[in-house]
Amino acid sequence: MIFPKNSKQLVGLLNNVENKTRASRSYLLGAVASLSVLAALVGPMPAAKAEMTSPGAISAPVSPPSFADVVERVKPAVVAIKVKGVEVDEGGGGLSEMSPDLSPDDPMYRFFKRFGRQGGSPENRHATMSQGSGFIISQDGYVVTNNHVVEHATEVEVSLDNGKTLAAKIIGTDKRTDLALLKINDGEKFPFVDWSNGNPRIGDWVIAVGNPFGLGGSVTAGIVSARGREIGAGPYDDFLQIDAPVNRGNSGGPAFDARGNVIGVNTAIYSPSGGSIGIGFAIPSEVARDVIASLKDKGVVARGWIGVKIQNITPEIADSLGLKSTKGALISQPQHGAPAELAGLKSGDVVVALNGEKIDGPRDLARRVALLGPKKSVDLTYLRSGAEKTVKLTLGLLPDEKEARADVETGKGGAEVAGLGVEVAPASEAGAGREGVVVTGIDPNSTAAQKGLRQGDVIVEAAGQVVNSRIDLSSAIDSAREAGRKSVLFRVKSADGMKFIALPTKAG
Repeated sequence: MIFPKNSKQLVGLLNNVENKTRASRSYLLGAVASLSVLAALVGPMPAAKAEMTSPGAISAPVSPPSFADVVERVKPAVVAIKVKGVEVDEGGGGLSEMSPDLSPDDPMYRFFKRFGRQGGSPENRHATMSQGSGFIISQDGYVVTNNHVVEHATEVEVSLDNGKTLAAKIIGTDKRTDLALLKINDGEKFPFVDWSNGNPRIGDWVIAVGNPFGLGGSVTAGIVSARGREIGAGPYDDFLQIDAPVNRGNSGGPAFDARGNVIGVNTAIYSPSGGSIGIGFAIPSEVARDVIASLKDKGVVARGWIGVKIQNITPEIADSLGLKSTKGALISQPQHGAPAELAGLKSGDVVVALNGEKIDGPRDLARRVALLGPKKSVDLTYLRSGAEKTVKLTLGLLPDEKEARADVETGKGGAEVAGLGVEVAPASEAGAGREGVVVTGIDPNSTAAQKGLRQGDVIVEAAGQVVNSRIDLSSAIDSAREAGRKSVLFRVKSADGMKFIALPTKAG
C-alpha cells in the first residue's frame, strides 16, 4: 500500500481515486443498461423458489409417479380365466355381414349379436372358447369376474400369476350387473386384494391389470374420465369411465386406485375395431361389492321392487304437468297387484323422494329400490296434481324380466288433430280396444313423430283427461293451450307398454 508524503501527493492520490470511481460508476451504469435491454428481449426470469409462485397455484410433479410398488403387491391376485362352453345360435351363424366388427366387450356387441343376425337358419349349438380376467378377493379363493365371461361355461379354468392352473366353480352370476363369483380350491392361502371404501374422483389415477388378448399379466394406467355413465347394458348402469387402456380379455379384471384397492371391475369398452381407443367402462366397487356379497351368501341377488314402469321427465313433460323441475321419476303404468298399485300410486304420479332422500331420475329410483331388497318398508314421496303426498309401502321381490307388449292393431280413417300431423280414430272403430283413440296416420316429419308417437299407438289420456274421440282429444289440447301450457301430456299405449309423450300445444 502507498502512503502520501505530503499534501500534494495526497491531493494527487485523491484525484486518481475519484477518476477511477467515475470510470467504475460509468461501467456499472452501462452494465445495468445492457441487462435491462436483455431482460426486455428475453422476458421476465422464472421465480427462483416455489414460494414465489402465485397464490393457489399447483406445482406439477417433477416426474410421473411410478406404480411399480403397487403393481408388485396386487398383481399376484389377478388371474386369467379360460372358459369352455356351448352357445345356442338361434338366428344363424353369428353376426350378420352388415354388422360392424365389434369386440365382445363392446356395449353394442350384444345388441348386434341379438338383432343383427341373418335369419333363415335353424337353431344350432356350437362349442365356444373364450378368455377373460378376474381377481381374488379372499384367502380361500373367491374370484370376481364378469357374467358374460362365464355365461355359457361348461368348464372354467383359472390361471394364477405364478403359472399354476386350477379348476373353478361358478358360485353365482348376476346378469343385470354383469358380475359373477367363482371359487377355486387348492388347499393354500391365495393372495387377494381389497375393495376400495371410497368413491374415486374424476381425474384420479387408475391402474388396470388383466389378460388382454390372452397375453396375461398386463398392466396399464390412466385416469377416471367420468362417473355415472349409462351405456345401455342394463337397468342399473352406473359405470366408471376410464382411459387406462383395456382390450379384449380384460373383461372381469380389476381397476385399482393408486393405493392398490379395487375401485371397479372392467366390463366393457367403446371401440369400432375391438381395440382400445381410451374409453373403457368399469362397474364401481360400491355396486360390485354388494352384489358379490349377495352371490357369496345366497348364490343370487335379491332386489327390491315396487312394480311400476317409469320414465324421465323432459322439460316439455315438466311444463305440461306444471312442475318446476325435471327431477324425479314419472310413473307411466303401475303393474297390476304390485306394491305400488296396492299403495294407491297411479299413472301420472311423479316420485320425487325415497325415505326422505330426493330422486334424480328413473335409474336412480330403480337402483336405490333394488339395493334396499325385498320386504323392506319404505316411504315414497310423490306429486299428484301439484300436491305432494307420502305413502308407506313394502317392497316386493324383483321378478324375472318380462318383455312388455301391448295388444294394438292399426286402423284407418279419422282426422288430423290440432295440426300435430296425426290422424286418429276411436279405438273401437280402429280395432285396438274400447278406450282411447288410435293413431291411424302420422307425418314422419312432424313433432309428434320425432317425440316417439307411432302409427298404431293408442292415446288414452291428454292433459289428464280421458279421451275416447277426436273431440275429446281436441278439447284437451285446447284446454291446455288456454291454460298457458306450452305442451300437452299424452298418455300413450304402445307396443312397449304405457308411456307419456309431451307435444306442443301449437301446430308444428
